[in-house]
Amino acid sequence: MKPDEARTRSPRGVDSRDLRKTGIHPDHWFPVARSKDVKRGSAHGVTFAGEPIVLVRPETGALFALEDRCAHRQVPLHLGVVKGDTVQCGYHCWTYDATGRCVNIPYLDKDRSLPNGVRSYPCREAYGLIFVFPGDPALAGAGFPDLPHHDDPRYKTRYLDRRVDCHYSFMHENLMDMNHQFLHRRLMGRIRTIFLELREGGNWVEADYSFSRIGGRQPLGEKFMLGKRPPRTGKRRKDLMTIRTEYPHQTLRFWTAGSDEPALDLWNAYVPVDRAQRINHTYGLMMIRRPNVPGLIHLLWPFIIWFTEGIFAEDRDIVEAEQKAFDLQGADWNHEIFPVIQALKQLLVREGRPMTADVRPLHGDDGLETLGIDDRATGT
Repeated sequence: MKPDEARTRSPRGVDSRDLRKTGIHPDHWFPVARSKDVKRGSAHGVTFAGEPIVLVRPETGALFALEDRCAHRQVPLHLGVVKGDTVQCGYHCWTYDATGRCVNIPYLDKDRSLPNGVRSYPCREAYGLIFVFPGDPALAGAGFPDLPHHDDPRYKTRYLDRRVDCHYSFMHENLMDMNHQFLHRRLMGRIRTIFLELREGGNWVEADYSFSRIGGRQPLGEKFMLGKRPPRTGKRRKDLMTIRTEYPHQTLRFWTAGSDEPALDLWNAYVPVDRAQRINHTYGLMMIRRPNVPGLIHLLWPFIIWFTEGIFAEDRDIVEAEQKAFDLQGADWNHEIFPVIQALKQLLVREGRPMTADVRPLHGDDGLETLGIDDRATGT
């Protein structure tokens, strides 16, 4: 480990690395596109932390993901042609299979061996999303997100798919800290947040909240989304919201008083776009419990969309303002007093990896590109 990459500890054992300069760890599954965005027989370019990736859906066979640059002239492969189960570079027709191996160069002499290919990424499709594993492929066999309510007919799913101009950590903090309800006073009225409990594990932090309204009326979108309060005959005697960051993803579940099934089950992934990781693409699935009346959810859906869009817009504006403040200061000057966010920040630093000053891609002996974050930084 390099001296400037070492973790420093305060007297209380708190990791003092700057979270906003910590890269997300690539040894996890990340959604990088909606399934509908990659048509049959086409290629689609995306990025993860500045690394270009091409998603290829052949005419027959399974979708695959490769480094989005031809080994020849480094031009993006997504500008090329999908033929059969391969992708052809649009410049000189160098051709690659699903493993990234170069399988044909039309003008190469028959007696000459083909050059090295490009990096391939483990790729899976689920929940209407396309996931890649940008880290060590040997670790890709575990840790895929489990979202049981996505296929549950009792729930209707809304997809979140938006770019937010901030470091992914601001997104985690925004959702985890429910003390920011004042931000949403125009849409939600006056809400008092009641913090109940903090729980922690090796790679997760979880907090429970309840709420009370102290002014204004409940907006229709919120009422339709969370449902009418059932009689208090179930196990729950008060509304309960549980927010969990299980690195690197985040969930929010909300139970209305008296209900044993969540009215809302939200899953979010914040995927860094640029090398400095000051931009993220947020992919989310908001799974909302259907009312008992068949078809009613479709009538209520426009109100739910309007309400949630307003909340998301306010959240996006405020986290982008936080990023601008950090960029102006050049460091995290926050005076955080809430134990939940203190624990969350330590988790994100502990599980992440320090970004080095030189974030240019590294070339190994095999000619394949590593991630934009220096792989030599840490062995975690």
